[in-house]
Amino acid sequence: MASLTNFLFVPANRPERFSKAASSGADMICIDLEDSVPADQKDAARETVLNALSGLERQKTAIRINGLKTAAGLADLLALASADDVPSLVFMPMVESASEVEIANAILGDKVDGLIPLIETVKGLRAGDTIAASDGVTGMMFGGGDFSAELNTKLEWEPLLAARGAFIMCCASARVTAIDVPYIDMANEEGLAEECARAKAMGFHAKAAIHPKQLASIQQAMRPSEAEVAEARDALAAYQRAGGKAISHNGRMLEAPVMERYRRIAESAEV
Repeated sequence: MASLTNFLFVPANRPERFSKAASSGADMICIDLEDSVPADQKDAARETVLNALSGLERQKTAIRINGLKTAAGLADLLALASADDVPSLVFMPMVESASEVEIANAILGDKVDGLIPLIETVKGLRAGDTIAASDGVTGMMFGGGDFSAELNTKLEWEPLLAARGAFIMCCASARVTAIDVPYIDMANEEGLAEECARAKAMGFHAKAAIHPKQLASIQQAMRPSEAEVAEARDALAAYQRAGGKAISHNGRMLEAPVMERYRRIAESAEV
């Protein structure tokens, strides 16, 4: 997942949008069976998605199922387990304990490439370390919408800063990809760019999108710039010449912790 910087969400009950989303330039599309589908359309949407998977590129397709504490979520999970065609990743909403991930991993096993729990509540965040470290988890997503509702705050950067910080710690501890919540003001391109820059600076690797026009700003912010890549490669070469010993280079100290970041930047540019 190291090369993924954006996920474009598309409603599961709008199959005419699947191919458009897939050709939008998104690193991966995520077909949403949860929030975007009314309760009376869950079964029909599930069938629609299962039928559509054969026509989509697996490595660029994810599905967000319903929560495992709901009948719809259990039905989604069992349907995927018996399906011939499955997505690469499965997003799991409203996860509040590692046991939910254990259930999904036990049922899906190696059929999918990874599970992405969404941390959307205080309870889920408090269990974030064990959730992130669970077998099958390759990334986690910060669900700011439900989180802000629980805190009775606006879905804005400052009110959720502490929660984002704690979330990043969980992802970093387990070394899984950290995905930020979508920016919901689609007309505010400047605000999107600013939030993307803040998310990257905090340690997020990717950000979800709700419209194709958001992808360019997310990609520009999340992917390392040419200058960052050049700096990383130069530092790595200097460190190697020094035999892996701490040195001063271009006015900065190069030592093992610093070099780890430079390695990740260089590797992400090569994917």
